[in-house]
Amino acid sequence: MGDSIGIAVMGASGRMGRMLIDTITASDKAHLVGVTERPGHDWIGRDLGVALGGAASGVMVHDDPLEVIVKAQAVIDFTTPSATLAHAQLTAQARCVHVIGTTGLSDSDIAALDAAARHAVIVRAGNMSLGVNLLTRLAQEVAHALDTDFDVEIVEAHHKHKVDAPSGTALMLGEAVARGRGVDLADVSDRGRDGITGERRPGDIGFAAIRGGDIVGEHDVIFAGAGERIILRHVATDRGIFARGALKAALWGHGKAPGHYSMMSVLGLA
Repeated sequence: MGDSIGIAVMGASGRMGRMLIDTITASDKAHLVGVTERPGHDWIGRDLGVALGGAASGVMVHDDPLEVIVKAQAVIDFTTPSATLAHAQLTAQARCVHVIGTTGLSDSDIAALDAAARHAVIVRAGNMSLGVNLLTRLAQEVAHALDTDFDVEIVEAHHKHKVDAPSGTALMLGEAVARGRGVDLADVSDRGRDGITGERRPGDIGFAAIRGGDIVGEHDVIFAGAGERIILRHVATDRGIFARGALKAALWGHGKAPGHYSMMSVLGLA
């Protein structure tokens, strides 16, 4: 297939899995070499095209990630933290690019990914959207320019099926604000308010999460001062932006030196 790189998708049947499959299939720079689903899923052992309700594609659905990773030059992974860590061990051994959009990763999970990135390229982001990554850079710059007289609140909204909160994107934005202020997010994060909470602590970065309907993703970073507010906002209306960003990351990572990269590197903003 010429210069086209082979990509495997982890978790084929979910919203992102289907969108990734469509995006890769439509690309002239990549082709699909394999997909996985969790053990026991009724797609296992079936042709992907047939499972999706169309014609046979020649790509089978596996429950063993090794079966597809050995065929791939890049893996795109929007699954769960435990699955992503297992995949990272395999991609490190296979020396293939591992693009990670999984959210809800703990500090220890990220440390394990750092170890895997000594052997292979990992591109990880709480959000693969170009617009969100630009928003992240803007949030860092605004936070650097303003002092703690401006309170920062990060408000995010997602569909009712999302299982983690705050979203990975909200945390990514919080990290950016913390970097801009030269502090550790863990020391200033305020993630829950209920009852008599007392006054807001100066310098805290607050988070609020909204869940409902089919909201794709909305993020506001609010800098609230005395008499004025600055609001940076990103609204996603098409899940395809995440798939297109993930494919861009996979193509960018091919041939790069091992390391743990972000979308800032992919977009030339690092």
